[in-house]
Amino acid sequence: MRRKKDRSNGITALYERLSRDDDNAGESNSIVHQKQMLEEYAIKHGFTNLVHFTDDGWSGATFDRPSWNKLVEGVKNGEITACICKDMSRIGRDHLQVGFFTDILF
Repeated sequence: MRRKKDRSNGITALYERLSRDDDNAGESNSIVHQKQMLEEYAIKHGFTNLVHFTDDGWSGATFDRPSWNKLVEGVKNGEITACICKDMSRIGRDHLQVGFFTDILF
């Protein structure tokens, strides 16, 4: 059984990623739009201490991305107690690896 984390003092990570391939998808996937959507969601649901982690221009095929690595390190050391992203494809394209992060690590 998973322990419920105390989120009152931790950072809420808002993660945005846009690859060069996604660039042609239009405004709905833009970094600016993702940030706005994530902030609105977090505030509406009572999350605090919001910090953006943005990988602009990085493919979801790799998990070796600068902001993603900082976010994972923050989760491991207990600084980050919640992570919110637009959808699972923003975390990455490898569904098994995404599952590891969402089900095991986070």
